[in-house]
Amino acid sequence: MVTGSQRAFGCTANFLRGRKCVFCGSFKTNRTQRGYVKCRKCSKQKSLAKLRREIAILQGFYQQVPAYRLAHDLGVDPKVISRVYQKLRVALFHVAELESMASKLSGEIELGEAYFDGRCKGRRGRGAAGKSVVFGLLERDGRVYTKVVEHVSADTLMAHIQTTTRKGSVYYTDAFRGYQSLRRYGKHHTVNHSKSLVDRRTKNPINGIAGFWSFAKHILYNYRGVSKYHFPMYLDVSKGNRVSV
Repeated sequence: MVTGSQRAFGCTANFLRGRKCVFCGSFKTNRTQRGYVKCRKCSKQKSLAKLRREIAILQGFYQQVPAYRLAHDLGVDPKVISRVYQKLRVALFHVAELESMASKLSGEIELGEAYFDGRCKGRRGRGAAGKSVVFGLLERDGRVYTKVVEHVSADTLMAHIQTTTRKGSVYYTDAFRGYQSLRRYGKHHTVNHSKSLVDRRTKNPINGIAGFWSFAKHILYNYRGVSKYHFPMYLDVSKGNRVSV
C-alpha cells in the first residue's frame, strides 16, 4: 500500500541519489569529491548532505513530527527546526488565502463553527468565553475554508459565505438562526445535530465539517498550546493533511 507520504516524497529519490539537478531538473550531473552534485547543464551545485537534511525536515513537517524529536534524529538545534516549520506554516497560510480568493467553493457545501482552546475545562458551545471561534466551509469532495472570527452573528457569517462561495450553491447547516438568510443566496438544508447528522429529505450525511473539526483538534492537541497569532497558520496545516470525506 502506498501512503500519502510515499507519494509526496517518492519523487525525491533521484535528487537524493545525486542523479537529478534540484535547480533545473536535468539528469546531466556529476558527483564531486566534497559530496556535492554539480549540474553540467546549469553549472550549479548542491550539497547532498544538506539536501537530505532539507528533505527530512519537509517530510517531518508533513508527518507532524515534533520539532524536538526531528532535531534529535537529525542532530541539529531544535530552534532551527522550529523556525523552518514556522516558515512553512506561513507559506501554506498565504497560499490558502490566495486560493480562496482565486476560486470560490461551489456545489454542495457544509457549514459550521468550532471553538478551540488549549484547556480541557470550560464552557462548551456557542459563546464559550475565552476560546477562538472558527467558521468553516467544507466543499463536498473538495476544499475546506476556515476563518477565525470574533463572533458568529448572521452578518459576519454571510459576509464570509458570499466572499468564498458561489451564489446558488447547496448549503447544509445546523439549526443555528445565524444561517436563516442563506435561503436568499442558495438552496439551504437544515439539520438538527442534536437529533441526527442526516438530512431527512436528501438522506445525505452532513457530518463532514464535524469530522474536519475533530481531525483539526486532534492535530492541534499535539502542540500542547498555540498562540492566537499563529493559530490560523496551524489550522491551515491541518487542512492540508485532511482526508477527503
